[in-house]
Amino acid sequence: MQNKKWDYTSLARRFSARFPLLSYLGIQINFWILANIFLVSLMHLQALSIQETFKGNELIRFDKVLLLAVVLGLLYGIVLGLTDRYLERFYKQLSLGKIILFKTGVSVSVIIMIVVLLRAFFFGLTISEQSWEYFFYILVIYYLLMTLMLSFINQVNRKYGPGVLVPLLLGKYRSPREEERIFMFMDLQSSTTIAEQLGHLKYSSFIRDSFMDINEVLLPHNAEVYQYVGDEIVVTWRIDEGLKFLSCIRFFFACEYRFFEREQYYMSNYGVLPRFKASLHMGKVTAVEIGEVKRDIAYHGDTLNTAARIQSVCNDYNKRLLISTYMLEAIGANSGIRTETIGMIQLKGKATKVGIASVEGLDA
Repeated sequence: MQNKKWDYTSLARRFSARFPLLSYLGIQINFWILANIFLVSLMHLQALSIQETFKGNELIRFDKVLLLAVVLGLLYGIVLGLTDRYLERFYKQLSLGKIILFKTGVSVSVIIMIVVLLRAFFFGLTISEQSWEYFFYILVIYYLLMTLMLSFINQVNRKYGPGVLVPLLLGKYRSPREEERIFMFMDLQSSTTIAEQLGHLKYSSFIRDSFMDINEVLLPHNAEVYQYVGDEIVVTWRIDEGLKFLSCIRFFFACEYRFFEREQYYMSNYGVLPRFKASLHMGKVTAVEIGEVKRDIAYHGDTLNTAARIQSVCNDYNKRLLISTYMLEAIGANSGIRTETIGMIQLKGKATKVGIASVEGLDA
């Protein structure tokens, strides 16, 4: 059995949750250092080939060029990473085309600045103007291509969460594999009434803002978004991460607190504050990579069906958060949560009754 403590994905998520900026910069810096080492290695081999063919002058030592690659990658990763990170909210207001143009302009500006600095500190005037011009053109073309690759990595991290790209590349989910997971189904309360009140366009903006606020709470609680379905969001945890510090339960109340913090924004723009009803259940599921045109990681199993059915009866008992007694037993007594037993319930589509309890809050 795999040691979960050293699971790559779990460690990546924990690090990202604790040090979000450092994690983001780490990806940028490591990527650009490796990309630069790859570039200068190719250039050095090509130069050796040309030197051997035409019996030219001795080349600059490879260790100096390698140092140049590392310094360039470090500087470029830090500057571009910080720029991207702190302009992220600005990017949300732009179209994709404008974002690409803006980032291209920033990238070229940073390349010019770094090349000038490196020329002054490392080479002085030992290389001709024409050579520096060719070097600059090579960097621009190569860096723009590498930026596209880095954008792909960032998109995968945004879609699946930190630490998933490597398992995907290694084919971890190409064949069905069994996992134990916690699932939370969160559904917007009074969605029909709110939609009629706001209209379709404004309602879509309301849902978008609600989900964006929920996303702000994901990483600190080691949560992953499994999928969005209309006005419902499905969140999942590995068992150990969800139970640790009651992250799966604290996540729900953290979402409510986030909405409360943004009450003035929601009331001024929509006249209503989002409130969600939710369910929690845990168990074995099958994870597998599906699709060709649009690839995704899908989870199958009775655990998801039960979690969805539990959420569907929240209104019947006028409760915000329902949890299966199976999961409540896994959490254990004296866990610091206030609960109210609902009892054994016959859920729709289930052959046997399921024990359910309501989570009323957390002890101070």
